[in-house]
Amino acid sequence: MILMDIQMPGMDGIETTRIIRDSKSEYFDSNIPIIAFTAYAMQGDKEKFLQTGMDSYVTKPVNIDHLVERIHQFEPG
Repeated sequence: MILMDIQMPGMDGIETTRIIRDSKSEYFDSNIPIIAFTAYAMQGDKEKFLQTGMDSYVTKPVNIDHLVERIHQFEPG
């Protein structure tokens, strides 16, 4: 699982997610769950992040209960 910050120096979380999803690496599964971690909470942001290949969304400042809920949704079995 990856908690992906949207606003990072050099390459943002959206572009990083696209690279991961398009990767055919033998070192990791390109289908690994990615949770967007962002201060962006405007209408349409969540949909944009999900459309770029992220699996879920958590806003900053983080609500720990909400984050734990998002993490648990990807537990196997």
